[in-house]
Amino acid sequence: MYRSAPTSMKTTARRAAVLLCAAVLTLSGCAGTAPVVRATPALSADQIATLLASPDRSAADRSNDGRRKPAQLLEFLEVRPGMVALDLSAGGGYTSELLTRAVGPAGRVYGQSAPRNPAAVAPAAAEGSSAPAAVSAPRPAPVPSPVALAERAKKPGLGNLVAVVQPFDNPVPAAAERQLDLVTLMFNYHDLGHMGVDRAAMNRALFNALKSGGTYVVADHAGRPGTGISEAGTLHRIDEQFLRREIEAAGFVFVAEAGFLRNPADPRDRNTPEPLQPKDDFILKFSKP
Repeated sequence: MYRSAPTSMKTTARRAAVLLCAAVLTLSGCAGTAPVVRATPALSADQIATLLASPDRSAADRSNDGRRKPAQLLEFLEVRPGMVALDLSAGGGYTSELLTRAVGPAGRVYGQSAPRNPAAVAPAAAEGSSAPAAVSAPRPAPVPSPVALAERAKKPGLGNLVAVVQPFDNPVPAAAERQLDLVTLMFNYHDLGHMGVDRAAMNRALFNALKSGGTYVVADHAGRPGTGISEAGTLHRIDEQFLRREIEAAGFVFVAEAGFLRNPADPRDRNTPEPLQPKDDFILKFSKP
């Protein structure tokens, strides 16, 4: 005949069950999206330095390093080997390649580009460019981003860089749904304004695709307070607080700001500051609870 266990034994059993469930939830998510696994430490400063010194990095990327400060960026991103990342508006793939080297062979990086619009008057500026657009002379068409990323993926150890063509308001490939640990959008959020992108839909899609604890990092050129995204097509800038409110509206929680690209002396009233100097650039990190 079955006999009930004493009350003290029942209490102990319940506590053990709760602890076991918590452990399972931490490791596998039990139900829904698995959280970001943080057992593997983020890349150290020495590992990042070794990565940046890789002899097969292009001369163009090395030249870009002086302006973009990739060591500080990778440290701020807290990239871990094995991560799955999405680099939005990947352009020529400078950031995509950095991420691919950082996540290593066990990880994967998707470099997103929007479908090309044949009606566009002029090609978009390169990722992160602060140069004024040339209007007096035609410019050669840039190499399409998927092609540029495919060329980068031919380098040894970069076969896990995947070029994807997805619209901005639905930017996540099916293979990456609920698999992402990190999303980056470098210096092009402002362009979504004059491009007519449904930014709210984009941010919701990113929120849904990220694992619990995953991060969304956005860098852009700072505009004057109160201008919102109204000067995106002229000065290529965006009001930092406006951008932050849009992303938080999707459910993201603000985590931190990086200051290594800030320039308080930039008057923010021109595309290229006068006197000539770097733009005031902000980098914001958000997390999915």
